[in-house]
Amino acid sequence: MSETLEVLVDGLRFAEAPRWRDGKLWFSDMHDHKVCTVNLQGNLDVVVEVPNQPSGLGWLPDGRLLIVSMLDRKLLVYHEGALTEFADLSRIASYHCNDMVVAPSGDAYVGNFGFDIEDGSSAAPAELIRVSSSGEAAVVASDLSFPNGMVVTADNRTLIVAETMASRLTAFDVGRSGSLGNRRTWAQLDGVMPDGICLDEASGVWVASPMTAEVLRVVEGGEITHRIKVANHAIACALGGPAMRTLFVLSSRALAAQDCRNTRDARIESIDVATAAAGSSGKLF
Repeated sequence: MSETLEVLVDGLRFAEAPRWRDGKLWFSDMHDHKVCTVNLQGNLDVVVEVPNQPSGLGWLPDGRLLIVSMLDRKLLVYHEGALTEFADLSRIASYHCNDMVVAPSGDAYVGNFGFDIEDGSSAAPAELIRVSSSGEAAVVASDLSFPNGMVVTADNRTLIVAETMASRLTAFDVGRSGSLGNRRTWAQLDGVMPDGICLDEASGVWVASPMTAEVLRVVEGGEITHRIKVANHAIACALGGPAMRTLFVLSSRALAAQDCRNTRDARIESIDVATAAAGSSGKLF
């Protein structure tokens, strides 16, 4: 494994929701209202602007890009230069929508904040919403504590979600219809507020830990096998690169929205690791 993180691109406002596809890292610069790509040479391109703040990204089986639009609580689809509404989640999402994972079936699972995290409101539970490949939306899990980054395992049988405010990773069995059941704690991470996550082929989960400024590799049960320190708050991570063994780490010094817009101190760094991506962190559908 490499010794240190290398900066791929900086000067971003707040990078989130990384996904590797077509030889590039795709991500949302949330507070710049843009979905972007960056290649391994650090060349940055804007894919599309999303007025109500983009977050989670994923692809339908036919190659169309799904984008979470946070502030209006919608799931958008981007195809052939056009950005259109795919599903309106505003009636069932407790608060602003956030991260997302798309399963091989085309089912998208979307989390939300549950409460206004910036105005000092008390924490409140939130939901996971399943959006089918035809755009039908329904709540499939409730009473989660700020559901954040998610992965689906390679066999499409397990979804793991980071519950940020509960300091844990929670797993569900994925039913044939896309339902979620058999809820259980996959890893309790006391002292960590897990944000974005990604999965490797040895069933390890890399976890971005903003408050401890590091990324952790965790196995089921909670054992931490690796720690990588990050200069800023570690927000999200993804595995990619030619061998799918490059860990991309998205970080930011600022966290409040206006501070992020003013300082533009978010960055994407990378480091080579021993184990390649798997599941929704590997081949993207």
